[in-house]
Amino acid sequence: MRVQTVMLGPDTDQYGGDGGSRLTIDAIVAAARKAEEIGFDVVTVAEAGHDPFLPLAIAAEHTDTIVLGTNVAIAFPRSPMVTAQVAWDLQQLSGGRFELGLGTQVRSHVERRYAATWDDPPGPRMREYVKCLGEMFAAFSAGPAARPDFEGEHYRFTLMNPFFNPGPIEHADVPVYVAAVNPYMASLAGELCRGLRLHPIATFRFTREVVLPAVAAGAARGGRDVGAVDVVGAPFLAVGEDDAAVEAAVAAIKKHIAFYATTPTYRSVLEFHGWGDAAARLHQMSREGRWKELGACVSDEMVREWAIVCRRDDLAAEVRARCGGIFDSVLLDLPARLRRDEDWLRETVAAIRQPLP
Repeated sequence: MRVQTVMLGPDTDQYGGDGGSRLTIDAIVAAARKAEEIGFDVVTVAEAGHDPFLPLAIAAEHTDTIVLGTNVAIAFPRSPMVTAQVAWDLQQLSGGRFELGLGTQVRSHVERRYAATWDDPPGPRMREYVKCLGEMFAAFSAGPAARPDFEGEHYRFTLMNPFFNPGPIEHADVPVYVAAVNPYMASLAGELCRGLRLHPIATFRFTREVVLPAVAAGAARGGRDVGAVDVVGAPFLAVGEDDAAVEAAVAAIKKHIAFYATTPTYRSVLEFHGWGDAAARLHQMSREGRWKELGACVSDEMVREWAIVCRRDDLAAEVRARCGGIFDSVLLDLPARLRRDEDWLRETVAAIRQPLP
């Protein structure tokens, strides 16, 4: 499995309603260099209060081998051309080390937080968005000879004169990933994308029984080998040095789980497990602004379905046991106190990266 990590990701306080951290160039440089030195294959940036592309441009300058990805950039507030241009530039600046991860977000956030437009259902719009991006990348590669002719329901791309064309680059194949929880997006990833980035809210069992069959169906529809689709899992992690630390980590991860479980789009996962009442309760509490109370609604049983819970010395074995055969890549979003033990982290990443039996 490839092993990925998060750079400048949200912490427990941010999930708990206390706001995000301040961004600095020094922090970006240090985090990117450290991820590469530790041995991670990929470092990603989320769109969680900050732009996800800018830190990757800085990281590209200060790293040599690690892959740099958005996890994820929200598509609909950005026109396909805006996304295509920044992706093309990052692919060039990084020497072919960029991966474009895209997500839809949900209607209320797109319309009311991003002040952008939303079209129901979002899946077909994202499908068209990905196809339009492909046409734009092809036009960039064609240079002055480009004659785009893309007409869709949501997007139209029929003009590209030489003045505005960035021109061909050495690594023109920009890998596109879409964030997926529900079957439509998983199928879209199988059909058209390099891979999918599973949201942590997708449990292991939901992934096996719902997501992976949808990926396979999409790959078949697109005439592709499903083995070529990179399934990136991001399981919740409740990891500690001893039993007391594990217990504290479980309490913290409940806040993370509860935050995402308030979203109606993800209700299908909770209903799959028979937790529909909890989903309704959490959504209502979020509407009432009761962010600090959400974690109490997540039971230990729910944590076991969503998260890897273990002592830190068992993490590599637990990741391989629970993620092997499901994910091709795994993202480790570890708390700062564990990341500070660099020798342990280096050994853990190396152990996870070993071929599965």
